[in-house]
Amino acid sequence: VMVWLRRTTHYLFIVVVAVNSTLLTINAGDYIFYSDWAWTSFVVFSISQSTMLVVGAIYYMLFTGVPGTATYYATIMTIYTWVAKGAWFALGYPMDFITVPVWIPSAMLLDLTYWATRRNKHAAIIIGGTLVGLSLPIFNMINLLLVRDPLEMAFKYPRPTLPPYMTPIEPQVGKFYNSPVALGSGAGAVLSVPIAALGAKLNTWTYRWMAA
Repeated sequence: VMVWLRRTTHYLFIVVVAVNSTLLTINAGDYIFYSDWAWTSFVVFSISQSTMLVVGAIYYMLFTGVPGTATYYATIMTIYTWVAKGAWFALGYPMDFITVPVWIPSAMLLDLTYWATRRNKHAAIIIGGTLVGLSLPIFNMINLLLVRDPLEMAFKYPRPTLPPYMTPIEPQVGKFYNSPVALGSGAGAVLSVPIAALGAKLNTWTYRWMAA
């Protein structure tokens, strides 16, 4: 009975990690990604997306041991967010109101690293984590450039429960740093590696508990 219970709990934990990681990623900005906050706070946005993607993706990938699982994980998050985007659209908001982050290409790089290094966990953590952190800001900036007018969307369609201190402001990008993509990539590449290691360690702990 205890073996069955532990195994059941293990698989349930995988589901919980997948769902919660998706929710945390979506909530990394302000509830769901406002186009304006994704734009004005791009470095913070990039770091949160890189780390939240890599911790769940590497956990899920090492659990199955199958290259491609990280991409599957990112696809689940993408579908989940597009469903949320559709719900807001049904409420009368324009499609540009929510910017769905681009996770899949970065997750594919993580899978590719794992596959190319013959399922080497440490290579996946170091090389894969770095590639996720480096690539995600680039893909998301391309994504944001396709949005019609982030600030117009924010001011024209404000969220009713948005607190006053989070009122959108004009971005002052040049005042603080020259390139939000470069800064986001640099910080993301550094931080994604220890977070990837954490995801791998969580997997180890889960196995250890299950086998106890």
